[in-house]
Amino acid sequence: MKNLNYIKLIGLHILIGFAIYSLEFLSKIYLLGIFIYFSNQIFRSPPSKKVVQVLMACSYVVGAEVFLRMTGGSFLYETSKYLVILFCLFGIVGIRLKQPIPYIIYIFLLIPGILVAGFNITEQTTIRTAIAFNLSGPVCLGIVSIFCYKRKIAYQDMHRVLLAMALPLLSTMVYLFLYTPSIKDTLTGTGSNFAASGGFGPNQVSTVLGLGMFVYSIRFFMLSPSLFMKLINGFIVALVSYRAIVTFSRGGVITALIMIVAFIYFYFIKVNAKAKFRISRTVFLFISIGLLIWLFSSIQTSGLIDKRYTNRDALGREKADISTGRADLVSFEIDEFLKNPVLGVGVGKIKELRQKSEGIEAASHNEMSRILSEHGLFGMAAFLILLFTPLLFRIQHKSNIFFYSCYLFWFLTINHSSMRIAAPAFVYGLCLLDIQFKNSKVKQLNRSKSKKKLISVKS
Repeated sequence: MKNLNYIKLIGLHILIGFAIYSLEFLSKIYLLGIFIYFSNQIFRSPPSKKVVQVLMACSYVVGAEVFLRMTGGSFLYETSKYLVILFCLFGIVGIRLKQPIPYIIYIFLLIPGILVAGFNITEQTTIRTAIAFNLSGPVCLGIVSIFCYKRKIAYQDMHRVLLAMALPLLSTMVYLFLYTPSIKDTLTGTGSNFAASGGFGPNQVSTVLGLGMFVYSIRFFMLSPSLFMKLINGFIVALVSYRAIVTFSRGGVITALIMIVAFIYFYFIKVNAKAKFRISRTVFLFISIGLLIWLFSSIQTSGLIDKRYTNRDALGREKADISTGRADLVSFEIDEFLKNPVLGVGVGKIKELRQKSEGIEAASHNEMSRILSEHGLFGMAAFLILLFTPLLFRIQHKSNIFFYSCYLFWFLTINHSSMRIAAPAFVYGLCLLDIQFKNSKVKQLNRSKSKKKLISVKS
């Protein structure tokens, strides 16, 4: 029955991709439908189920965010982040928080940067836009973390939350296949491919499709009890991976591979010898699928994708800078931090200063250097809270098998894509969940043992 419902959900989201490609105005209706449906689910759910409903709502929005942006469904550019914040606030009301003091401090540490930006207004500065664009991600992360911190969630519910994120990525994938059915016709070199990314930012598309690779890989390993389900999940992994690869944006794909390796490692060491043997066979099959995907991608791109990942141009010459110029942008931000170490230059001011001094209007896409340059020592303190709080939490709560995958996604993504989308903020929050494993057979066994002990004591 579960597998049938899963297949129905897959079919529904494939149809959504077709429908929005055919009539793009449906994208706005899709967004409204997401808001109405999940708001209703949250408010109707009893307190015991509210946490899961909020997480599923946020997860679905995260999965749909880039699709909504590329199809014009978002009423505001940061709509998805605002929705994630709103859903978390719905959840926070009426639910006892688990003393998320580190993240409350983190949010307060962001305030001085806003004040500095306000005191240094120029004709080029639009404070509201600068704050909305640069702080919506960090604030979203703070609110999600406050909601998720030490929150207990059942293992089965965690899979429901991850699936909610992965389903709209099927719609994204379908849309991309319809938008550019032939990758060969879009090739112009080894740079990021906007045409193969639905006319949208390849970095963002690659990042969310990388999440899809991860979630469907989990389902391939853990939730495919039959050969039929393995074929379905393996086929989806292949399709999503292919579309992620041909964006020619490496960050999302490499991050996904690291997440998958981390998941398989921690999954492998948790299980017994019999399960280890089964996983080993599945890993061999999974690697075979991966090699076939890469071979197909290489053929479809006439070998250009191989050159992209080995840092060469279309003629095969090695590029001098593997970071495609971002290292210089990060260096500029570090220099500005050293010039303004206490308060920083202010929220949204770093791009303005770069344009003024170097005539370049570009973002480094690195959240670490940005928060240092714009927030100074307050930003450093805020980042250290983000970096170490999950690791300290992990010392006491080791049940989250997805912890390192989620933590690595956040850390790697903010270093190549900053926080332009809600995904790193929400996935970071998943690190802070306390996953509960419920085994009814173990409970019954323990109960029977305790009864036998009681009888022997009485006799």
